Amino acid sequence: MELVADFLLIAGALGAGFFCFILARRLNRFNDLEKGVGGAVALLSAQVDDLTRTLVAARETNEGSNAVLGDLTGRAEVVAHRLELLMASMHDIPETNPEGQKPKQNEAPRPTDGPMFVRHDRGDSGVRQ
Repeated sequence: MELVADFLLIAGALGAGFFCFILARRLNRFNDLEKGVGGAVALLSAQVDDLTRTLVAARETNEGSNAVLGDLTGRAEVVAHRLELLMASMHDIPETNPEGQKPKQNEAPRPTDGPMFVRHDRGDSGVRQ
């Protein structure tokens, strides 16, 4: 009986050793930096670093563009105000005709060379029945 118990104990120890050997090989493949999960983690870590650097660069560019855009908007508002003043001052300038003479107050405007409005007769007056 003691021989059978020793045989079972040796078989259990060999089975546990074989199981540990297989488990160690799988763990090494799992943590392999080129093919396993370790490689995937290393790759994702490198991508996160690249994205962080890109985000920082984009943020700096955005801040610079924002400052330039604010400056240009301010300048555009100043120019728009000056244009409004120029347009308002145009009402104070007296009108002159092409010959450079001021028009008389009661003078009727001269007709242009061609008719101002033209009527086209379509025959059916454009209405469908």
